[in-house]
Amino acid sequence: MVDHSIVAAAGTMAAATDGDRSRRARFVILLLCLGLVVAVLLSLTSGASDASPIGVISDWLFGAVPGDPALSARDRLIVYDIRLPRVILGVLIGAALAVSGAVMQGLFRNPLADPGLIGVSAGSSLGAVAVIVLGATVLAPLTLAFGTLALPLAAFCGGLATTLLLYQVATRQGRTSVATMLLAGIALAALAMALTGILIFMADDRQLRDLTFWQLGSLAGATWQKIGSVGPVIVLALAAMPFLARGLNALALGEATAGHLGIPVQRLKYTAIVGVSAAVGASVAVSGGIGFVGIVVPHLLRLLIGPDNRYLLPASALLGASLLLLADAVARTIVAPAELPIGIVTAVAGAPFFLWILLRKRGVIDL
Repeated sequence: MVDHSIVAAAGTMAAATDGDRSRRARFVILLLCLGLVVAVLLSLTSGASDASPIGVISDWLFGAVPGDPALSARDRLIVYDIRLPRVILGVLIGAALAVSGAVMQGLFRNPLADPGLIGVSAGSSLGAVAVIVLGATVLAPLTLAFGTLALPLAAFCGGLATTLLLYQVATRQGRTSVATMLLAGIALAALAMALTGILIFMADDRQLRDLTFWQLGSLAGATWQKIGSVGPVIVLALAAMPFLARGLNALALGEATAGHLGIPVQRLKYTAIVGVSAAVGASVAVSGGIGFVGIVVPHLLRLLIGPDNRYLLPASALLGASLLLLADAVARTIVAPAELPIGIVTAVAGAPFFLWILLRKRGVIDL
């Protein structure tokens, strides 16, 4: 039987000198909920359209009043068919990337682990690009059988294959080597990117236009159809990951100790791998590669509320969703009427933070 009190304590051992952070964590989660609401409203009401923000919010919450000309048909089209799908997709993808990063960091017990750094995103992109380029030839049976689901399915399979291969390479005698994981992840990501480059070289002009946004990521292609195809996958993955929190807390003490506490370590690992692959694969399938969300958000929250995954995972989902919406708002407005790829915005904000993490771990920065 699992001793839940010991398992829960595992997540707060690193923060023992600061005392119990559970009250602070709950308060931060409440603030993040409010922040997400603000980010959603800001994203809904910002853009090149001259639609009134008050009218948009009123129409969204209460429905248009018959005969009320406050919102034109064009404005309602912009809000409901362009902005709202983009907001929903941004929330799902931001939460998926951030929670996946937190799970990977807990699984490998290293704050530098990230689905992008260890090749999961590259593997997912390879699967998606393969469907785009070869969907009418070699992979025609797949596209005929699954239709619009073929793209997210291929991205999921690519991410899953990359993660399982990485896990096998980095694990020996039940122990996972973090150094081997990072080095193997770099190698696998390079291999996946090389194969993706070959497919891009084979693509025609129309396919090249479809593949352009994969390089830097974008939410510009958000539609209700895409939400319907990848939304259930992301939601199911996000719903399953909080159930890993106690196991990840115990895993912080080491795999042997977690096993003695009654945690099914192998099942925990495989569940985490499948969940991360599903969330990241589905996200990459519709948005392309968006970096640094999975590493910046969990690490920032870990410094603020501690390493207890019972609070870290939901907080990561909320902050990841909010930050991606804000990054998308910046991408849409900073060079308006053109649109900057969202991957550039997240990289500009995330890369310096990642360097700060590295310098802090080496003791160059003492904060």
